[in-house]
Amino acid sequence: MKHYGLFINGKEVTTHKKMEVMNKATGTTFATISVAGPKEVKLAVDAAEKAFKNVKLSPYQRYEIIMKAANLMMARQKEFAENLCREAGKPIKDAMGEIGRAYQTLILSAEEAKRLTGEMIPIQGAPGCEKRMAYTKRLPLGVVAAITPFNFPVNLACHKIGPALAVGDTVVYKPATATPVTAALLCQVFKEAGLPAGCLNLVMGPGGEVGKLLTDDQRIKMFSFTGSVPVGKTLQTQAGFRRVALELGSNSANIVHKDAKNIAKIAQMCAKYAYTNAGQVCISCQRVYVHKKVYKDFVKAAVKYTKTLTVGDPLSEKTDIGPMIAEKEAVRIEAWVKAAKKAGAKVLVGGKRKGAFYMPTVLTATKDKMDVICKETFAPVFSIMPYDDIEEAITEVNKSNYGLQAGVFTTSLDIAHQCAEEIETGGVIINDGSTFRMDNMPYGGVKDSGIGKEGPEYAVRELTQDKTIVINFGL
Repeated sequence: MKHYGLFINGKEVTTHKKMEVMNKATGTTFATISVAGPKEVKLAVDAAEKAFKNVKLSPYQRYEIIMKAANLMMARQKEFAENLCREAGKPIKDAMGEIGRAYQTLILSAEEAKRLTGEMIPIQGAPGCEKRMAYTKRLPLGVVAAITPFNFPVNLACHKIGPALAVGDTVVYKPATATPVTAALLCQVFKEAGLPAGCLNLVMGPGGEVGKLLTDDQRIKMFSFTGSVPVGKTLQTQAGFRRVALELGSNSANIVHKDAKNIAKIAQMCAKYAYTNAGQVCISCQRVYVHKKVYKDFVKAAVKYTKTLTVGDPLSEKTDIGPMIAEKEAVRIEAWVKAAKKAGAKVLVGGKRKGAFYMPTVLTATKDKMDVICKETFAPVFSIMPYDDIEEAITEVNKSNYGLQAGVFTTSLDIAHQCAEEIETGGVIINDGSTFRMDNMPYGGVKDSGIGKEGPEYAVRELTQDKTIVINFGL
């Protein structure tokens, strides 16, 4: 059984306290990790602070290191993916896809190192400033904390670490307790790529304990966090006046209007998006509002597709859906679906649990106050509800406390524009599902879905500060 230590100041650090890493499909231990305490967290921040002050890499050098790390990661794609299968329960074909996306995210981040720029300020347009020039520069913040979730542990880590290193920040990286092995592998490839000691440091352990130690250290200038709403709000309170970027999830809605083309294909797309990674995706297709004219056809096609899916061993190429991250999460969604059924909802397919596995499930006759609608299911469950007119559908979408992304299927430009303007989310995807995301697009929500944007180009803005320079040529 392999052991993974912390990574501090360029070296692996082993501690006396250890935690087991479970294979989510079998429930057996496949690795152990060292757990960071106050001493190790302080050492990690010490190293990051020292590196920020003393390591002077040019933008092109940062570009070269991140690109080399990306290539080294892809050379070990299978190793990363297989460990991702074990620690996250993600099917191997999806795990391979995530490493491919993470590779692209690092490439995008590397390119941003060469694009750092400020802007000219038209100060000469002000009276008395004819002989002055002004411009801005983007400068790194310093030490940043990258706190990542279990559902896309490699790609989302790259979304935080890549842009931070590109702009010259140094990083203390805290992965989800459930998925630390790929975090250790990621630090290995950055070291091999030539990243100087202290620029990237890994601390592992329970989120509540390690997270509190990080927020208590005032030397950390920014926190980039992806996770639950309660933890995100606590982190924001503890951070005080320091910067935060929070991506906190959603219960994403999709609208299928009566004029949409190929209803069967759209139904299959929505179902696929609902079940990806066992539904444990922030922009998973959780709620679908379908016009009454096409409602029956949509439901029929969604159920038909759902019945074709294979649930099983994540390491098998035949598997479409693996286990949830923990059996307690499968128990939770089982209870939510049972409660919805008791309150009048209908289970058309699925609705069954076996250990940490929950069968892909289609619900109808759901109401907006049911947990499966108003909360984030984070499970392979989605609900289909009919509507009469587009205003009604938009109103239902906006009832949520969340606002990350929404999908709209229509051939009407008027309706597309109306939805784009009136739906209260950070992104509206026309003729694709709410789950669509490319890693170079701005990604972030409103309301309880969070603050700030991901996507390397946009993350750079969060991870830097503008400095204004004014030159007086009149003396």
